[in-house]
Amino acid sequence: MSNYELGKTEPKLSTWKRLADFFNVSLEYLQGSQPFKNSGDSLTKENYYTTDQDWQTQSKSWFWKFEQCEAEALAELKGDWASQQDETPLLVGNYLHSYFESQPAHEKFIDDHAEDICKYGKPEKGLKKQYLDADKMIKALDHDPTFKQIYQGDKEVIVTGTLFGVKWRGKIDCLDLEHHMFYDLKTVDDFHKKHWLPDQRTPVSFAEARGYDMQMAVYKELIKQTFGVDCTPLIIAVSKQRVPDKALLSIPDYLMDQSMEKIEADQPHIQAVKEGREKPRACGHCDYCRANKVLNDVVDIDAIPFY
Repeated sequence: MSNYELGKTEPKLSTWKRLADFFNVSLEYLQGSQPFKNSGDSLTKENYYTTDQDWQTQSKSWFWKFEQCEAEALAELKGDWASQQDETPLLVGNYLHSYFESQPAHEKFIDDHAEDICKYGKPEKGLKKQYLDADKMIKALDHDPTFKQIYQGDKEVIVTGTLFGVKWRGKIDCLDLEHHMFYDLKTVDDFHKKHWLPDQRTPVSFAEARGYDMQMAVYKELIKQTFGVDCTPLIIAVSKQRVPDKALLSIPDYLMDQSMEKIEADQPHIQAVKEGREKPRACGHCDYCRANKVLNDVVDIDAIPFY
């Protein structure tokens, strides 16, 4: 402890956590990045995904939803609208994440989601096909020597900070502060499938189409604010193909810079929408907009917009 006090050595993240629990304070307070706050009020795995946190702090997933359609995102945030998207891809991703977090985490995930991931909702009947395929993806990574070498560090680490005057939160799949690296696991149908964005005439990768460059830029900054360490992100992607593909993907600095510029430009309006100071814009073509559409206008057939 004296070496820590004198600044001769720096505790590992796991040591920081144990010290914070022992003194009943937040990790950020112990490291000097935030004023005193009882750890019972801190952001935890238990309250990370709560509606209260969605209102109080910004996250990449919610920012991205507002970027797609402000009207739908606000209605969902208020509880007036439920997303119509198939939750299976998200569950498959979380199934894989839980495996690489720890064995207890994986077993708990299966128990908690048995109704969704097991045949007839019963574990004794075995997993549904999508999760048997997920086991193939897990095996592809688990047997890869490079993956096993680099995917070392603390798992599911919560980070917080302020971006352009707004509080943000993030959760890091694997954080290796010692080597200034962090890793994010992604599942995807096919790495090489073309994706098209409305404002671009050339195809982009799945990572750009899903805003993963923005996610990595945000996480990089939040890690720096939380721990004072500048880390480099790597996406570890694995495909859902019959024979899974896998890849290590870096994120160019210019894409992360552009993402932060977009947050700085768009965030004031999005925050004003959340706070009720400005009206949300409707995209006009998402599930929510179609469900609330009223036939007011007549459109010429040669003027039908393309999405």
